[in-house]
Amino acid sequence: MTDKTTETGAPSELTPKVAWLLAATFVVAVAGLIYELIAATISSYLLGDSIRQFSFVIGVFLSAMGMGAWVSRFVGDALAGFVRAQMALGVIGGALGPLLFFTYAFYGAVGLPLYGGLIAIGVLSGMEIPLISRVMKEIGAAEFRFENVLTADYIGALAASLAFPLLIVPNLPLMAASIAFGILNLLVAGLSLYLFRDRIGRGLWLAWAGFLLAAIAAFGLSGRMVSAVDARLFQDEVIFSETTPYQSIIITRFDERYRLFLDHSIQFDSLDEHRYHEMLVHPSMGLVPDARNVLVLGGGDGMAVREVLRHDGVERVVLVDLDPRVTELFATNPDLVALNGGSLQDERVEIVNADAWVWAAEGHGDEVFDIIIADLPDPKSIALSKLYSVEFYSMLMERLSGVGLFVTQAGSPTFASEAFWITEATLAATRNPMAPGQGMETLAYQVYLPSFGNWGFVMAGPGVPDDARVPDLPEGLRFLNGDVWRGAQAFGEDQLPAGEVPVNTIQGHPLVAAYQRGWDFWFR
Repeated sequence: MTDKTTETGAPSELTPKVAWLLAATFVVAVAGLIYELIAATISSYLLGDSIRQFSFVIGVFLSAMGMGAWVSRFVGDALAGFVRAQMALGVIGGALGPLLFFTYAFYGAVGLPLYGGLIAIGVLSGMEIPLISRVMKEIGAAEFRFENVLTADYIGALAASLAFPLLIVPNLPLMAASIAFGILNLLVAGLSLYLFRDRIGRGLWLAWAGFLLAAIAAFGLSGRMVSAVDARLFQDEVIFSETTPYQSIIITRFDERYRLFLDHSIQFDSLDEHRYHEMLVHPSMGLVPDARNVLVLGGGDGMAVREVLRHDGVERVVLVDLDPRVTELFATNPDLVALNGGSLQDERVEIVNADAWVWAAEGHGDEVFDIIIADLPDPKSIALSKLYSVEFYSMLMERLSGVGLFVTQAGSPTFASEAFWITEATLAATRNPMAPGQGMETLAYQVYLPSFGNWGFVMAGPGVPDDARVPDLPEGLRFLNGDVWRGAQAFGEDQLPAGEVPVNTIQGHPLVAAYQRGWDFWFR
């Protein structure tokens, strides 16, 4: 039976082959964008600075697609070229995730496989629309040609951009997701081989079957591959690993030692976390008499809240943390609950899962806090740097009582000294609600952590007490005492700022560049 045609020779109805080519356009658009998102996400996990990584990945990928569109003109047989491109995408795209993780785990770098893989995938993806359009023309489907192909492609891109954060990341490890979409490309190639079997020789069938079986086997082994990478990246047993819509969460254990990693960056080591959290919480708590209402930003592990609750006068603690999975784990897992002393189960604690910036901007009525504690991730990207900006601090100071204090972790005054003092300068430049036209008073201090090295904090408020005053400390602390507090305020000459220090704002982020320069100088 032949297709019905119009007077121009174009099909008068949507034939199975034309329908498949449009559907294939949608599917390959989804797969191509997913590879791009996987590459950007993995590189931001492993290398940090998500804005830089996503910008580089998108730029390289799109330019490679343009190159692929140009290269497609040299493909003699459009149909066979499309099938071969899908097979190559299935192999290269499917291998991208495992390759990036294994390369980083064994060699500590991902540049060559990342950009080499992106260029290859981009070129192959860029060939798809020109080749499909040519196949459409060859089978006499002029009325379904270019506009419909582009529409299917753009709809596929939208579907991928929605599915990646909502469906794929929460349910599939990135390594398995990469392989799964490689299988999808191979299935597109297989169905195209079947539908156009009258036009394509049998030589491609054997290669296609071999690639598909290998990809399915790899998907079945993806769990073991994740475990192998984790064993290489983390020296201790991985007892929990999950990727949420917000971040990668990994918890390791060796005997009674636990460590938390978010996006592959260590957040605490149970051997010395008490040093960090005691220094973060108790100086400000001990300098504000009768602190009742406390706000903690970040700190979803409940360790800072644990220290806050040591103070008898505390009546209410609001904990604002972005990821509900983190607070759920540290509120319900028996081993983790033991670490934070069940602080997240305390009836005085209110857990709010929200972005700290959004929460602060919403206002929340006239609520005022005696103490505000910022236990937020390091400002390694612009998205995080905004939480160390004068605009963010200004919103928080509006919620601080007249005798209250704000304190933030501020990174290492040794490894990233410039970034540390930018944070201090930003707080000092923040508008003082109690004295319009003036800034905040600040006090910087530091502590040595065996698992992190030297680490610093900045306290700020309308009136920071004299630095010689020893805070009123609760009983039972494992590290902090009066002598430690006095020594913590002393900085070496090589830790002090060398000149004028800029203020971090959301219009310009000198903090991010200073942070990267500091850590790169010491460790790259």
